Amino acid sequence: MSAQASFRNNVLRRLPVEETAGPHYGGRHRLSLIYQTRDLIVLGLGVMVGAGIFKIAGEQAATTAGPAVVVSFVIAGLACLLSALSYAELSSTMPVAGSAYSFAYVAFGEIWAWVIGWALLLELQLAAAVVGRAWSLYATRLIADVGTLSGVSAIHVPSAIEGVAGHETGFDLFSLLILAVLALVVAIGARLSLYALWFMVLAKVIAIGLVIAGGLLFFHPANLRPFVPPARPLPASGGDRTVLDLVTGGAPHAFGLFGVFAATSAIAFAYIGFDLIATAAEETRDAPRRVPAGMIVSLLIAIALYIGVAVAMVGMVPYGRLNPATPLTSAFTAVGKDGMALVIDVGAVVGLATVILVVMVAQTRVLFAMARDGLLPAPLAVISGRYKVPTRAALLVGGTAIALSQVDVWTFGKVSVLTLQQMIVIGTLFAFLFVSAGVPVLRRARPDLPRGFRVPGVPVTPVLAIAATGWLMLNLRLRTWEYFGIWMAFGLVVYLLYGRTNSRLRHLLDGRPVHDHGRHRR
Repeated sequence: MSAQASFRNNVLRRLPVEETAGPHYGGRHRLSLIYQTRDLIVLGLGVMVGAGIFKIAGEQAATTAGPAVVVSFVIAGLACLLSALSYAELSSTMPVAGSAYSFAYVAFGEIWAWVIGWALLLELQLAAAVVGRAWSLYATRLIADVGTLSGVSAIHVPSAIEGVAGHETGFDLFSLLILAVLALVVAIGARLSLYALWFMVLAKVIAIGLVIAGGLLFFHPANLRPFVPPARPLPASGGDRTVLDLVTGGAPHAFGLFGVFAATSAIAFAYIGFDLIATAAEETRDAPRRVPAGMIVSLLIAIALYIGVAVAMVGMVPYGRLNPATPLTSAFTAVGKDGMALVIDVGAVVGLATVILVVMVAQTRVLFAMARDGLLPAPLAVISGRYKVPTRAALLVGGTAIALSQVDVWTFGKVSVLTLQQMIVIGTLFAFLFVSAGVPVLRRARPDLPRGFRVPGVPVTPVLAIAATGWLMLNLRLRTWEYFGIWMAFGLVVYLLYGRTNSRLRHLLDGRPVHDHGRHRR
């Protein structure tokens, strides 16, 4: 066998789509079937609608796009919808826990599956840590606002823990506690996670509805003028330069048409999360039909909610009067409704908790899928006989998230986890590229596969999705790309040292026995 052929046999081997649900690989039914379409919609809203809904519109209106931020929300939503259509088709074809990782395994081969899986691990693990830290900030603000608005000075963060709660840097007790509690919820059962998610999502949707209704009561069309403020250049430090700035040789601008598209890139982060619904496919009844429906419907609802908040916010006060740090609160304060701050705080705290819960569930399923395929240690694929979930994987996810949430403690303050937010985005967008490309590849290679959902307009729609995703990636900072390159290089070393030789597919192709790592633990 030639060296090239050997390389292809080792790292470019493709998983037959039948094996994703076949007996050699443990099959789909290793995880309990618990999700209906409505549960998937709640799952999507749980991760897409967090505290950002109360901040990102005002922040981008005040600093980048003006009232035209509403258009930015629409463009970002359409860009994400293009990718969602590709996810919907592949999920309907391969309803397995690995999501984009499994899709890439079938469409492009093992090495690319590993690359996507490694990017997903980065996205999800960092997301839990970053959001956990942000939750602590909002939780302490909620406690302070309850005390202020109620006039009860006794309501405050106890002085004994004031120095370790609600701070952007240093050890943080609140983020540790929320991550530990939610990791335990994920580890002891999918149904408990689902019940908790339903309760929290309903609570935050009610809060968002109150915010939109309250804001529209003070809507004045004059506040929308000028709808697209005149463009002006912004100074940018070396660390803030994007790939697009490097390619075009230009400086970043705010407002104007460029500002509308610049805000689009930032806003797209708000919609990221619909892809996590695909990780629940293996636990969904009639997944080929329900997963696409849950994914698309939840994204459309999220787009509508974000646009509703944006319209209410920029219609209440002129964009120049918004405080970028607390835009929605400042808008209600400007119209004499200070009490809405409490509703916003409650919505933010509950919203961030649902984001943490969903990303932990998704991360656990991705780890489970990669371990079941032999690319990660087999114990992570063991399903608890008592709880019917990969409990070991869930506990690892929780422990790692806690460690990352305190990252500046063990790096002596040199790196704060909150500064790594764009790393979440780049990992997600990287997966979007491969999923969009996977649709035409599998249409050509396996036209016979049953598809519960078909992307309209192939190959044009996937090409547009790839172009939109590429544009969003060009708007990420150069430093983010550098960190991402280091992470992926490290992942490649891990694959070559462990995954390549322990691959279950390799063992199958070599005719060696394959042990059932997805078995229940007794």
